[in-house]
Amino acid sequence: MSGTLRRVSGLLAAERPLIAGIIAAGAASVALTAAGPLLLGRATDLVVEGALAGGLDRGALAGVLLAACAVYAAAGLCAVVQARAANRAVQRVLRRLREAVQAKTARVPLRHFDAQPRGEVLSRATNDVDNLGTALQQALGQLVVPLFSVFAMLGVMFWLSWPLALFSLVTAPLSVLIAAKLAGRARPAYAGLWRHTGELTSRVEEALNGHALIRAYGRQEQIRARFEDGNAELVRSTRTAQALSTVIQPVMMFASNLNYLVIAVAGGLLVLSGGLTVGGVQAFFQYSRQYSQPFSQLAGMIGMVQSGLASAERVLALLDVPEQDPDPARPVRPDGPGRVVFERVSFGYSPDRPLLRGLDLVAEAGRTVAIVGPTGAGKTTLVNLLLRFHELDGGRITLDGADIARMTRADLRSRIGMVLQDTWLFGGTIAENIAYGAHGATRDQVVAAARAAHADRFVRTLPDGYDTRLDDEGSSLSAGEMQLLAIARAFLADPAILVLDEATSSVDTRTESLVQEAMARLRAGRTAFVIAHRLSTIRDADTIVVLRDGAVAEQGGHDELLAAGGLYASLYAAQFAAP
Repeated sequence: MSGTLRRVSGLLAAERPLIAGIIAAGAASVALTAAGPLLLGRATDLVVEGALAGGLDRGALAGVLLAACAVYAAAGLCAVVQARAANRAVQRVLRRLREAVQAKTARVPLRHFDAQPRGEVLSRATNDVDNLGTALQQALGQLVVPLFSVFAMLGVMFWLSWPLALFSLVTAPLSVLIAAKLAGRARPAYAGLWRHTGELTSRVEEALNGHALIRAYGRQEQIRARFEDGNAELVRSTRTAQALSTVIQPVMMFASNLNYLVIAVAGGLLVLSGGLTVGGVQAFFQYSRQYSQPFSQLAGMIGMVQSGLASAERVLALLDVPEQDPDPARPVRPDGPGRVVFERVSFGYSPDRPLLRGLDLVAEAGRTVAIVGPTGAGKTTLVNLLLRFHELDGGRITLDGADIARMTRADLRSRIGMVLQDTWLFGGTIAENIAYGAHGATRDQVVAAARAAHADRFVRTLPDGYDTRLDDEGSSLSAGEMQLLAIARAFLADPAILVLDEATSSVDTRTESLVQEAMARLRAGRTAFVIAHRLSTIRDADTIVVLRDGAVAEQGGHDELLAAGGLYASLYAAQFAAP
């Protein structure tokens, strides 16, 4: 806990000027508030004295009451200044924290996100950050004034009557001890609460992404039951956390009421003995209330602060995830035609399960290399390594003679265009989606790319043409139309190296022939890697590489591999053999 608290305090270090203003405004508010009961007590004494003397000094009483009003108004103004400064400081901290989380996700290796539910990561970046902000708002806005109030009111109470002040001190240590014990037990409960929140968010995100399949297979009841199980776990965690935090405040109220009882009896005896005036007792009651009130406020804040610290641990854990290897200090920038060589490449998603073992492969500049093989042979992994989505376990990959590990990822990826099997479109217009890989592209260039990919025809049938807005799933388009837009995006990017991962898997047979013709033009003069399961789409590839068990089983031209009668021939026969 101390480490988390120290790091959260470090987040506030940049806001020292604002925090100094919060402390100053809080101190001023407490000082002015402390003067109020003294003035009201003096007004009471004036009334009592006037009643005994047979005449009330109305001018003196009016002056005291006006002074009290001015003091309370100034105290309220200071409280407003403190609250606004606290809100500004917290929002600036949250902005930097969100930026840090966003930047972190760009530096974390993809294998980390492969092992994490997206909903869990999303919950840490949103729910936990917001909850931490609420806790910081409570701490900065309501922690300073109570702390000042305790010492200020206690000082005035000792000045008014030290015997009554000693009686008031009896209940404070007991209430603080109880609150500290309960707070220690509340924090693990809040940690479980936010963990279950992340798990439930993952289940909701999963159900939304797969809603069509869930309905198609009639699994709504199973999804509902799974959600209810997670929701029940969250409810149990919430009840435990809140039961521990909510019991604190009633205990503090009991201690405060006990304190009032002691003051009422002892104060009455002091008035009878002449040790204190009626106005003094009245003022002491107000100071006693203001002295005990901060403890109740702090008790009410304990649950929120513990919840915020639990969320802070989850956010900081995300920020502590080991990052991918940094780009080299002196990167190389090869400027060649795009010759790619894999030299003894080894890789595995887990150390005990290697996927590629000593793989050698040469892709000559301007040539098309098709990669085929059984499911799980490592086809997609091969191009992911080329893009440095993952780092090699052994060997190296060179681009025009330069080791890609000595290039910055931005330089490397700027030379590679991709069309994946799972098409990704973002919320925006069709023109913006096509121009995604070419910053500053003109409308004419966007239209030309769409025509080259045979997407222009269906785009013009849409109500707003190229200005038609899509959601982040492109749900208004068919899978084939989305794939055509992704192909147009690759046309416009004009890369030196092209990666096509089952790029025509979602288009119909007629469109496939058109796309194949467009792809042939797109591949001309470029190094192209084509991953394919439909072997009919790669007959014209310059080299076909067949992977099996993480190594190259055979390679050559289409006719050559068929004549060899090996794995490629068996795969081809399995696809095209008569029923």
